[in-house]
Amino acid sequence: MNAILEMRGITKVFPGVKALVDVNLSVRTGEIHAICGENGAGKSTLMKVLSGVYRYGTYTGDIVYEGQIRQFATIRDSEHLGIIIIHQELALAPQLSIAENMFLGNEIARNGVIDWYQTNERAKALMAKVGLKDSPATLIKDIGVGKQQMVEIAKALAKDVKLLILDEPTASLNERDSQALLDLLLELKAEGITSIIISHKLNEISRVADSITVLRDGMAVETLDASNGAVDEGRIIRGMVGREMNDRYPKRDPKVGEVFFEVKNWIVHHHLTPERQMIKGVNMNVRRGEVVGIAGLMGAGRTEFAMSVFGRAYGVKISGKVFMEGKEIDVSTIPRAIDHGIAYVTEDRKQLGLILNEDIRFNIPLSRLEGIAKNGVIDREQEVLLARSFRERLNIRSSGVFHTAVNLSGGNQQKVVLSKWLNTDPKLLILDEPTRGIDVGAKYEIYTIINALADSGRGVIIISSEMPELLGLCDRIYVMNEGRFVAEVNGRETSQEQIMSFIVRPEDAINVQ
Repeated sequence: MNAILEMRGITKVFPGVKALVDVNLSVRTGEIHAICGENGAGKSTLMKVLSGVYRYGTYTGDIVYEGQIRQFATIRDSEHLGIIIIHQELALAPQLSIAENMFLGNEIARNGVIDWYQTNERAKALMAKVGLKDSPATLIKDIGVGKQQMVEIAKALAKDVKLLILDEPTASLNERDSQALLDLLLELKAEGITSIIISHKLNEISRVADSITVLRDGMAVETLDASNGAVDEGRIIRGMVGREMNDRYPKRDPKVGEVFFEVKNWIVHHHLTPERQMIKGVNMNVRRGEVVGIAGLMGAGRTEFAMSVFGRAYGVKISGKVFMEGKEIDVSTIPRAIDHGIAYVTEDRKQLGLILNEDIRFNIPLSRLEGIAKNGVIDREQEVLLARSFRERLNIRSSGVFHTAVNLSGGNQQKVVLSKWLNTDPKLLILDEPTRGIDVGAKYEIYTIINALADSGRGVIIISSEMPELLGLCDRIYVMNEGRFVAEVNGRETSQEQIMSFIVRPEDAINVQ
C-alpha cells in the first residue's frame, strides 16, 4: 500500500527546547495510524507541523503528501488538500448551531448570500453519516461532548477530508461515546479515509490501529505493525517511557482507620433550572488513610456532587449535612471548605485549574496566598521557595518555576494543580478525573502521590471514568446513577463488569442510602 504521507527529518525548536528531533513518519493510504508517547514527547507538535499550525520555515525537514513536497503557510493550505486536524480542545462556537459550526469558514452561498436550505440539508446528510440524529439547528452548547466530537468529524467530512488527524479524541468521552467514535473511524477507513490518532488509551489504539508510531523525548523510537493483530501494550509502554512498567498501579498496603468525613442526605438542584434535582439524598463517608472512588457514567452527578460539597461551587437549594472528625462543618463557601480541610482538583485543569498564561511560581500559591504574605503583601522570595519545593516534591518537569503553565505538558500541568491544592494541607482531597489526557508514565507518578497522601492518614476521593483506574487505586467504590449512590463495593474484590452492571441496572445494586 502506497504512503499518503511521509514526514522526513522533521525538527522543531522552541526557545530552549528541542520539541522534535529528526522525526520520520510514514502513513499508508487508507490506514488508521496511531501516535503514542508521554506528555511532552512531541506528538501534538508533529501534527501541528503537518497541518500548517506551525508554518513552513519554522521547522526543518520535508512533508511529502500524495507524492509531492508540501510547504504549508497556514492551516487553510493543508485543509485545501484534505488534511483536517481536530484538536483535543474542540474548536466549536457554543452559541452557534450544529449546521453553522459545520460550515463556518466553508459556507454554502450564492452570490455572497448563505443558502440556508442547502446548508441544513447538507448538514443533515453528514450528521446521518456520523450517527447524529439531532436537528441541524441545535446549538452546540445544548449537546454533550461526545456529540460535539461527531460534529467535528462531520465538519471534516464537509471539507472533503482525505487525512483526518484526531488529538486525544476520547479523552473527555465516556466509554459508550468512545466506542461510537472508534466505530466511526473504522467506517471511515472502509470508505478510504486515512486517519492519524493521538491517544494515551492503549486499549483503544489496539482495537483500531493498523500502525503505531512511538515518540519519546521528541524522537520517533519505532513504528509497530498492528495490522495482523494487536500489539502487546507492554511493548508500547516500554517504547514510551524507556523502561518496563510491569505494574501500572503502585502497590500500597492500606492502613485504613476510623471514619473522619461524612456527608448525610445531600440534595442539590440544578443551577439554571432549580426545579431539577441533580443530587438526590446522597450519603457517603471516608475513613482515614482510605482512597474512595466514585464510578458512574457522564451525567450521573459525580462532578456536581463533588463541587457542591466543595463550598457549594455548583448548584442551588442545597441541603444536607457535612461532618469532619465527628463535628458538623460549614461548607457554604469555598474558603470555609478549605479552612475545614477540604480541597478539590477540578476535571478541567486548563479552564478552571490553572492560569495558563502565568508561571508555576504564580499558580501554586493561589489557593493559600496568606501563607506567603506579610501584612497583606506577597513575599516574592517565599513565593519562589514554595514553588521550588513543590516542583521538586512532585517532580514537575520544567525549565524552572518561571516556566509558563501553558507550555507544560498535560501531566506536568496536573502536577501544578495538585501542588496548588496540597499547599492547603488538606485532610480530604477530592480528585475529579485526575489523569485525563495524561500518559502512562505521568499517571504512575500521580498514583504514587495519591498513595502517599493516603499513607499519611488523609482521605482521598477519586472520580474517574476509567474503571481500571478505580479498581487499581481504591479501597472502596461508590457507584452513582442519576444523582444517587446505588451501590458500595470493595475496590479490591469487585470487577469492571460488576460495577458496570450496577450502573446500567441500578435495581440490581445494593442500595446504600
